[in-house]
Amino acid sequence: MRTTLLTLVAATATAATLGAQLPLPGAGPAAPSDVSAPPDAAATSGSGLRSRVITPGSREQRPSATDFVTVHYTGWTTDGTVVDSSRNRSTPPMFPLNQSLPGLQECVQLMAVGEVRRCWLPERLAYNGRDGRPVGMIVFDIELLDTRRNPRVPPPDVAGPPADAERTESGLAYVGLRPGTGVRRPTPLDRVTVHYTGWTANGKMFDSSVLAGQPQTLSLTDVIPGWTEGLQLMVEGERTRFWIPEDIAYKGELGSPQGMLVFEVDLVRIE
Repeated sequence: MRTTLLTLVAATATAATLGAQLPLPGAGPAAPSDVSAPPDAAATSGSGLRSRVITPGSREQRPSATDFVTVHYTGWTTDGTVVDSSRNRSTPPMFPLNQSLPGLQECVQLMAVGEVRRCWLPERLAYNGRDGRPVGMIVFDIELLDTRRNPRVPPPDVAGPPADAERTESGLAYVGLRPGTGVRRPTPLDRVTVHYTGWTANGKMFDSSVLAGQPQTLSLTDVIPGWTEGLQLMVEGERTRFWIPEDIAYKGELGSPQGMLVFEVDLVRIE
């Protein structure tokens, strides 16, 4: 019997939130020369956040307050002591932006994907004296690697594909959300690594690798027909939203999501 897409997940994200880890003694990149105070050229927001762009972004996409973001970052106190650094860990964390420090929530929303920005957080926007954390201003260098819709927030067109959606003979409809970085497309026998979220047509999320905190690797021979077809339309790095009719989804299988399903899929790589 053909297996369904993936088992349903109810787990919440377990990745560390930005600035939440305790430092490893002596670990992390060296502090920048302007760690003690922001330069005059740094932009100032109404909250008192100061920031400047170190490297411009590669895409115009910017996070919303409820997005899940993937970042690399390092934080220092103004004397150059490392507070926290994702560079000490094997993979960059992905987490809900609204669960990070207030100043980081504000700073990351200023950023485009691919951008590196230095942010000077006044104490009230940083740890604010909580839980024995460092006091005073904290400086973060942040690299925004990616941003994704909060899986619990359904797309605005979840009830049906828009008029400009592409359609195939099977009834599959799709809209490209982000161009890919590769040129290869999967074959029906390939294994792929993907990030995805699935919703029913009434907006109920039923499965998400984003909430699980890690992409999933699977074979195109072991997924629903709409996925086998749809993934072959994508190149590596591409993000696509699919509307999959029931007859190429779970086909009314007992215990599976019913009716048309909507999936937002990132093709991370072809294995």
